[in-house]
Amino acid sequence: MSILNGLSHGIKISITRSITMAFEQYMANIMWDEDTYSPSDFMKEWQRYIQQNASWYSDVPSDVKNDPRFHEELAVKINKVVAKIFSEEPTEVQIETINALQEKLGTDYDFSCKAEARFYIDFLNEYEKKKPKG
Repeated sequence: MSILNGLSHGIKISITRSITMAFEQYMANIMWDEDTYSPSDFMKEWQRYIQQNASWYSDVPSDVKNDPRFHEELAVKINKVVAKIFSEEPTEVQIETINALQEKLGTDYDFSCKAEARFYIDFLNEYEKKKPKG
């Protein structure tokens, strides 16, 4: 039986959420530059994130955390979550918002998924606030 599937529903949801949060945070730190992406750097970011921010981590028994099968199953889960993030296309509203901001600010960022679009909307809005007027 799968170790991951043996955990409570709440912990499984929290694990998925922590993978998503850590991945999006890592990608934001590298400006969603896929050439800069490093699986080992992301794993370090995820481990730091779960130890500092994930409430589920303390709820998983030590014997489970120390089981190599648990880590193998987590690796599979991480790959599935990351693939899902990349497969979610930006919404029409996101596309329109980014296009309008880029036209206004004279930028030309490419984006291909909903999470990346969300990042660029936030990034461009912050850029606009900091840009000198005039």
